[in-house]
Parts: sequence; C-alpha cells; structure tokens
Amino acid sequence: MMTNIFALPGWGRSNPLAETERLRRELDRLAGGLFRRVAQAGIFPAVNLTEDRDNYYIRAELPGLDAADLDIQAAGNTLSLSGERKISAEENVKYHRREREAGRFSRIIHLPGAADTEKIEASLVNGILSISIPKSEAAKPRQIRVN
Repeated sequence: MMTNIFALPGWGRSNPLAETERLRRELDRLAGGLFRRVAQAGIFPAVNLTEDRDNYYIRAELPGLDAADLDIQAAGNTLSLSGERKISAEENVKYHRREREAGRFSRIIHLPGAADTEKIEASLVNGILSISIPKSEAAKPRQIRVN
C-alpha cells in the first residue's frame, strides 16, 4: 500500500473539478446568489459584432422577447441594449434544473469606430435581433491613390 507522502489530492479517486464546483456553489450560497447574477449579467443576451466596409452589424439572441420589451440607444461609438425577459411563473413545481432566468438585462456594446446614429436599423425575427449600424464617413476606409 502506497501512502500519499506529499499530501497531494488523490486525482484518481474523484473528479478534480467537482471540488471547484462545490466551492463555487458554497460561495454563491453565502453571497446570496451574487456570483450567479454577476455571471449572467455579462452573457445575456449573447451578442456578435461584425463589420464590413460600410456598416457594423450586431446580432443578439433574444428568444421569447417582443420588440416592445427592448430599448436600444446609440451615442457616438456606443450602443446600449436593454430590456426585460419575462418567463411565466410556475407554481407548485419542484425545479430539478433552472437555467432560464427572468428579469431585466442591459448590455453596452462599444463599436470599433464612430457610427452614423441617425441611420441605424433594427429588426427582431425569430428571437434574433439584427442591428445594422452605418459607419460615419470618418470611420470608413479611404482609398489612397498613388501618383
């Protein structure tokens, strides 16, 4: 029989990540759910930001939301996306897993350059918010002709 003379954890006996997960749950319990709320605040809604020569494009996943639940504001090179996700309350049920949260959310998205905020267009189709943001003339690449 071999003893653990270096006081190292017994990796072969259990999942090494299980202790980390247990510690996170315990800290979350002690902080009244603070860790869970902080983690969710930064990831909902999931957002992609892309660009081409003339526009920036933002696509956000917002399943179950209506356009009336959203507030989109733009200033300079910053776009603010906020709203409220409503999930009907289920009474007299026991949750075995609860990953869908209801409540207010807010994301601030910094664009790589200046935008023409007067010409922004947004649409919400099948839970995907698509925003097209024209670049300001100063932010567009300029072709330099060589003499």
